[in-house]
Amino acid sequence: MSLHQQHPHASEPPAAGVQLNHTAVYASDRQLSAEFIAVILGLKAGAPFGPFLPVDLGNGVTLDYYEKRDEPIQSQHYAFLVPDEQFDTMIARLEVLGVTHYADPAHSEPGSINRLFGGRGAYFDDPDGHNMEIMTRPYVRP
Repeated sequence: MSLHQQHPHASEPPAAGVQLNHTAVYASDRQLSAEFIAVILGLKAGAPFGPFLPVDLGNGVTLDYYEKRDEPIQSQHYAFLVPDEQFDTMIARLEVLGVTHYADPAHSEPGSINRLFGGRGAYFDDPDGHNMEIMTRPYVRP
């Protein structure tokens, strides 16, 4: 039985106003990882909230860094839509920190950027190997 058969309203458009509010990002050192992405994006890590260290992205979404030291961190992908006028500054911050950026998600084009959908984009690893992406234009989806 498919999901649509189990949930007859699954094909209806989503309820108006549904938004991602926050997501947990596993890190071996929550302070290091939260401050890393905050510095690259020109943001600030917030005050601890229970076991989480939040980074407010400014659009109502928070990355809640959660320290997980008892097992390896599974790499995830996080993509950030950034203002075009801040893209070069973010690339420069990566370079100052000695972090290689790539034009592609497989990291086969070091030191390069892409120009997808009329914008610019780059991929880089955070301290735990999460594949981070900055892009100036959203993907055009079919």
